[in-house]
Amino acid sequence: MADNLVNLEKVTAHVPGDASRVLLDAVSLGVERGDRIGVVGLNGGGKTTLLDIVTGARNPDGGRVSRVGGLKLAHLAQGDDLPRGARVRDVVLAAWRGAADHEWAADPRVRDVLDGLGIRDLERPVTGLSGGEKRRVALAATLVGEPDLVVLDEPTNHLDVEGVSWLAEHLLARRCGVVVVTHDRWFLDAVCTRTWEVANGRVESYAGGYGDWVFARAERARQADAAEARRRNLARKELAWLRRGPPARTSKPRYRIEAAEALIADVPPPRNAVELLGFATNRLGRTVLELEDATVRIGSRVLLDDVTWRLGPGDRIGIVGVNGSGKTTLLRALTGERPLDGGRLVRGSTVQLAELSQELVELGRGPGADGAGQRVLEAVEDVARHVRLGKLEMTASQVLERLGFPAARQWTPVGRLSGGERRRLQLTRLLMAEPNVLLLDEPTNDLDVDTLANLEDLLDGWPGTLVVVSHDRYLVERVCDTVVALLGDGKITHLPGGIEEYLARRADAAGGVPAARTGATVGGTRPAAPAARGGAAPRPVSASAEQRAARKEATRLERRLDTLTAREKELHTALVEAATDPTQLVELTRQLDEVVAERDAVELEWLAAAEAAES
Repeated sequence: MADNLVNLEKVTAHVPGDASRVLLDAVSLGVERGDRIGVVGLNGGGKTTLLDIVTGARNPDGGRVSRVGGLKLAHLAQGDDLPRGARVRDVVLAAWRGAADHEWAADPRVRDVLDGLGIRDLERPVTGLSGGEKRRVALAATLVGEPDLVVLDEPTNHLDVEGVSWLAEHLLARRCGVVVVTHDRWFLDAVCTRTWEVANGRVESYAGGYGDWVFARAERARQADAAEARRRNLARKELAWLRRGPPARTSKPRYRIEAAEALIADVPPPRNAVELLGFATNRLGRTVLELEDATVRIGSRVLLDDVTWRLGPGDRIGIVGVNGSGKTTLLRALTGERPLDGGRLVRGSTVQLAELSQELVELGRGPGADGAGQRVLEAVEDVARHVRLGKLEMTASQVLERLGFPAARQWTPVGRLSGGERRRLQLTRLLMAEPNVLLLDEPTNDLDVDTLANLEDLLDGWPGTLVVVSHDRYLVERVCDTVVALLGDGKITHLPGGIEEYLARRADAAGGVPAARTGATVGGTRPAAPAARGGAAPRPVSASAEQRAARKEATRLERRLDTLTAREKELHTALVEAATDPTQLVELTRQLDEVVAERDAVELEWLAAAEAAES
């Protein structure tokens, strides 16, 4: 506890104005120096409340919060309320107010943050910024200082794939503590060393990132009773996909890999591609959507230049590109909403197309003939009462439950739903219409990780052509078989290597500098970096030599983990045999605690070595 930056002792919090709804119930936990903690849980479950109490933005209704003396804390809240009349400079560089440009430009952290978040015009008034631009400015202001603890509430919102990758690298390079709420599961796995799950007023702590949390939930679900069967199967199915993915996705010690493989030995792949293709072909025929010699311009910029692109039955395609590259415009061109500037759009005669846009569809909020005042279930049953997804037939209520609306919540008036709930309702209505072509534009916005897992599970059995635009690389890798990119050259580029290939191409195009860190300028010129002391550049270390050393260290640590795991099993057996000897029980328990603590420490070292060996 002495090393803790923040401690919560038996903290209780209710929904403001409703003491009957408990968000946190006698929660005790702490944030240690260097912790990187991911916070997960259902929307409305208390994640933001927990962060507000940690930072002091809200006082608990009961319990005690203590913070180490002199704690320097930076907090990115959900709302981006920037000072009225301020410039970007005033918000991001508040600590350098009155200083000359060369003073802040000499700080490599400031330059890295401005470059990484694409902040170019520091003189721009914040009142004219879009929602995404305001979010990046607020995030930059949070990161430019030197806090002991950074608390971030949905920092990946409005960041593209490169921006999310940059933010992960930036936080890993810093030595401060991090507590972050995000629905981006790749980010959670890349950054976090611990995971807090907020559910039913409690906060459960797990070692590791998202993959470790999935493993722990799957193991817990395996031991649950039959009433939890559906949740258990979903957790095991997602774990199966995690283990069958690229090796770099789960760098776990061998004993954990063996346990995971035993758990999922009888779990089929997430999708039966041959079966789904058969369904899709029967519903769609050969022609789905085709762009022939298509040209699309956005102002003076050419998005597509004489491009031919064909979507076939059962195709599952993810589209990536920087913010502003034209991904949404491409979807609108596929729907016909945005006319082509040249060429033609061919649409199959059997195509039934549905699009989830980034804008919320209004469903009326008061009584009247326009459907306002409807309950959630009624709004869905207006579309259909039953839907068939591949071989599975589901009722409207069942689909709603899978997308985060429990039975009691299905009778909530539509006008009282939050933005995230309205988006889930919009998606449910689209699926109930049984389209055979589905276009999803940033479908993960406002969805929690449990709802995302359920959405992916539904899409696994959905027989049709799927096109997804998303900054959530986990989702793209999970539900799509093909990835294409808009790289600004007027083409749609197929990427056999997926998002990793996209990031590598962007870095190459930027001259070897990670793409997310290029382009930020002030007044048209980039501030010059201070010259290295001593005049001579540091001698580079061979990347291959570093990898060999990391692999050697990882192998050594893995052997040590095997030894510690075997010793732990021996001690558990000895504890059972010594059940009637209190003195021996105390000694064996002490030895077991020491072995478990050492194993956890060695595992963290192993993870670091494994990541270095793969980088």
